[in-house]
Amino acid sequence: MLTLAFDTATSAATAALVRDGEVLGERVSRAVTVLADADELLRENGIERAELTGLVVGTGPGSFTGLRLGLATVRGLALALDLPVAGVSTLDALAAGAPGALPVVDGGRREVFTLVEGEPEVCAPQDVRAALCVGDGAVRYRSVLEANGAEVPPDDDERHLPRARFHVQLAREFGPADEVEPLYLRLPDAERTA
Repeated sequence: MLTLAFDTATSAATAALVRDGEVLGERVSRAVTVLADADELLRENGIERAELTGLVVGTGPGSFTGLRLGLATVRGLALALDLPVAGVSTLDALAAGAPGALPVVDGGRREVFTLVEGEPEVCAPQDVRAALCVGDGAVRYRSVLEANGAEVPPDDDERHLPRARFHVQLAREFGPADEVEPLYLRLPDAERTA
């Protein structure tokens, strides 16, 4: 299986091209360049779009704009290339890249998205209790988490990135792109103020 995967839920977007478990290439950039990153990955490996057999996208939680951009991109690609899609939680991908660590994604509003007893939750950083925390939320709230006894790897540690290669490893059910839904844990600001 030749899979293109990407995650645009956090401050750093990731994209990966994976063939039967082997990572052919990977990019870290921003959500707005994920389509260009995907194109570069295909070109560098001499692969035509028609050779792809599936797409995987990060479903969040994370930035509302980033999630919408990622889902719109995957839906457009799936429609144009007639490919099945699988959605994978950004938190699960972070956890897969850092076994034993708690994924902590910056949720804005002085909150983080994390896992509580294996379920995605939104909470204040001071409510997070773990031995090791990774993700952009862990970096942003390092001092709070460390005051609670957590270890946070250095800012440039790759465990803070939801690497798209882990999305591919976790992808199980492929189907129509319009069935992949974002994982929103709260209302967007626009709906909250309305």
